[in-house]
Amino acid sequence: MVARPPVRLVIEPMAILDLSAVHDIERRSFNTPWPPHAYRTEIETNRLATYLVVRVDDEVVGYAGMWLMVDEAHITTFAVDPVWRRQRIGERLLLALLDLALARQAREATLEVRLSNLPARRLYEKYGFRPVGLRPSYYSDNGEDALIMTTDHLEGGRMRGRLDALRQALDASPAPEHPSRGADA
Repeated sequence: MVARPPVRLVIEPMAILDLSAVHDIERRSFNTPWPPHAYRTEIETNRLATYLVVRVDDEVVGYAGMWLMVDEAHITTFAVDPVWRRQRIGERLLLALLDLALARQAREATLEVRLSNLPARRLYEKYGFRPVGLRPSYYSDNGEDALIMTTDHLEGGRMRGRLDALRQALDASPAPEHPSRGADA
């Protein structure tokens, strides 16, 4: 077995040049992807919006978006390329969104998630989100309800302690491994 160098993971603002890769991940992640123009419009005209991408080396492998409305950070979208999942990339991306929310003085973070999306719900719960309500028939593809989740006060001691502990665990975890560069590649 040949030792492989670790991949370089970077989280940075989404740019227009990222939209093709974002759309590709979107189509492979969701039954009803956002229309092709939606991210461009969000980036160019929505002053409440911030969108991030995760790059491994030069490849976009995930993205997320958030609107900051008064003192609430609302996560609007979140996806990791299916071939890159289960490598804690989503955790790093979610932590980056929460750090951004804190830097912009958001009091709490909220999101909606499909009731059936247990992996996503577990991730959000791990990072301090808790169920607070339902949006009936929220998803247009099948009428599934959305679970509304929110955090405790982001500046609160309990939430800060949770995020600090999770950040330390992430920092101590191995770097993601390129799916095509596994032990047998």
